[in-house]
Amino acid sequence: MVVLAKGELEQIALPAAVQKAAPPLADVPEVDLGGGGARVDAARAVVAACEGHGFFKVTGHGVPAGLLARVEAAAAAFFAMTQPEKEAAGAVATAPGSPFGYGSKRIGSNGDLGWVEYLLLGVTAAAPAPLPAHGEASPSYSSFRDILNEYVVVVRAMICEVLKLMAEGLGLKEKDAFVRLASHEESDSMLRVNHYPPHPEFKQQGHGRLTGFGEHTDPQIISVLRSNDTSGLEISLRDGSWASVPPDRKSFFVNVGDVLQVLTNGRFRSVRHRVMVSSPRPRVSVIFFAGPPPRERLAPLPWLVVEDGGRRRYREFTWREYKASAYRTKLAENRLCHFETEAD
Repeated sequence: MVVLAKGELEQIALPAAVQKAAPPLADVPEVDLGGGGARVDAARAVVAACEGHGFFKVTGHGVPAGLLARVEAAAAAFFAMTQPEKEAAGAVATAPGSPFGYGSKRIGSNGDLGWVEYLLLGVTAAAPAPLPAHGEASPSYSSFRDILNEYVVVVRAMICEVLKLMAEGLGLKEKDAFVRLASHEESDSMLRVNHYPPHPEFKQQGHGRLTGFGEHTDPQIISVLRSNDTSGLEISLRDGSWASVPPDRKSFFVNVGDVLQVLTNGRFRSVRHRVMVSSPRPRVSVIFFAGPPPRERLAPLPWLVVEDGGRRRYREFTWREYKASAYRTKLAENRLCHFETEAD
């Protein structure tokens, strides 16, 4: 791990305040993976959710409640450490210049700021460990690493099941069309642990809200998120309005990413989302970003192009090419517009 901002990190600064009132609650579709209904119904529900909000929650996922509690407790303990301790833990590096590690306030390298601190960790399909054991680390950090290793294994299995249901629901002949990208030994996946400290002015009447993580879409195939019981996540609906996602620590939330929108020729929607901070309680979230191999050539799947009247809405590109393009932009920019084909 390396610290994203060189040298001593600045104290988190307040980003510009936005509207004081939270938006209305979102009607979040739910998909039960626990076998409570027919598999075909679950597959149809996944497709409907991806075509609608591009966002849904998963229940019956089989991830042990005890493991989720340990992840949440370990994350809270890590972010409760002193700033020098967190920076030292984040500096346990795999290689000089690695983009992974501990950071605060700065989101990416293009000037985006947020009321957040985080760990950004690389994950490979070939090995379960997202956190390298190289270098010196505190006992609490080593324990956190071990818990996240265990978490990655079970969450990756759940992600593969969700991707299989997507392919089945779309009627694809290649049932592994999505799974093979996320489970390939060179798949470029990440784990992000975000900590949003309590609003520093929550005792003041009309204190407003802070931008924890600005609006954006995720570049990868899908993102799978779990958080504690603190609200803050918001999604953009089809009409451009925003809706608050009710917290649910027992479930996982799935975001459709840019790559999946391309593969489905625009049939699935890459959901725009953000995190706003207005609570006296901290918010902790853990997000698994399932990405394809860097050299993988990505384009709309032929069967879905046929269903769309033969129009291919996106040109072919590699994940490495798209990732490089996406990471040169600010969070709120439309990354996919540079890869769209011209309308007939």
